[in-house]
Amino acid sequence: MDFFASRRFVLMWVFIGVVLIYIARLFYLQVIDTRYKQLASSNSLRRVTLFPSRGLVYDRNKKLILYNKAEYDIMVVPMQVKAFDTLEFCRLLNWEKDQFVTQLKKAAKDSRYRPYTFVKGIQAQEFASLREALFEFPGFFAQVRTVRSYPFTAGAHVLGYIGEVSPKRITKEPYYKQGDYVGITGIEEYYEKSLRGVKGVKYMLVDVNNREQGSFNSGAFDTIAEPGRNLYSSLDIELQEYGEKLMQNKIGSLVAIEPSTGEVLAIISSPTYDPSLLSGKDRGKNFSKLYADSLKPLFNRAT
Repeated sequence: MDFFASRRFVLMWVFIGVVLIYIARLFYLQVIDTRYKQLASSNSLRRVTLFPSRGLVYDRNKKLILYNKAEYDIMVVPMQVKAFDTLEFCRLLNWEKDQFVTQLKKAAKDSRYRPYTFVKGIQAQEFASLREALFEFPGFFAQVRTVRSYPFTAGAHVLGYIGEVSPKRITKEPYYKQGDYVGITGIEEYYEKSLRGVKGVKYMLVDVNNREQGSFNSGAFDTIAEPGRNLYSSLDIELQEYGEKLMQNKIGSLVAIEPSTGEVLAIISSPTYDPSLLSGKDRGKNFSKLYADSLKPLFNRAT
């Protein structure tokens, strides 16, 4: 009996000890450490994702052949949306009201509490007029991101393009979230992990009118975005342009290689297309046209 009594006594104190540890931890989280309570306050805080600049791409002569430009996405948090002038909002976006209602329903279906990409890829000049009025639309805010820009109209197949990440890839790679962009083909796809960089986050205080009032807690919880790594390729963009000019109105391909090193100087697939067509808000529409083209300009005949 003494053995069982002592064993019960030990187990009782172990149980009491575990309970006391849980109580102490809960007291610390709920009373002493208030950061989780503060960060959960969606009425006063906004979590803004900082998208990194994608790495630049140069040719063998250090000519810039792929760089970035700024675009704006309009985000919405459905639970924060209140009554406002929807006709004025639609006018600024050049939308029909039915289009607005449909998109807002999609956002609410995705999540009432998480930011949803309401409008993608607004150019800087178009965003100027919307910026001044955005505070009048509760629940909506802007988020800047960089998209690809092309100083040359050559090299579409070898450079590749970026597009919205698929749900399947999001499941496999938690780094990506809905609405993120990822390399789809060419150099953009092959060197995705080097080019993409690392996302950051910023917590902003907002007032009842949805206007930003400054950084939360002096940026104590913010993380900076790390830009992607630059890439120096073996391509000669002038040779690439010349090869594409030679192949105009032809179907076929050319590949130029430096025999002494095996470096690829140019990869030409014809017919080709202007790579800028697959960048910006009209990317989807342009892709559909290129995909439906009977000459298959998206098909890389060189590879």
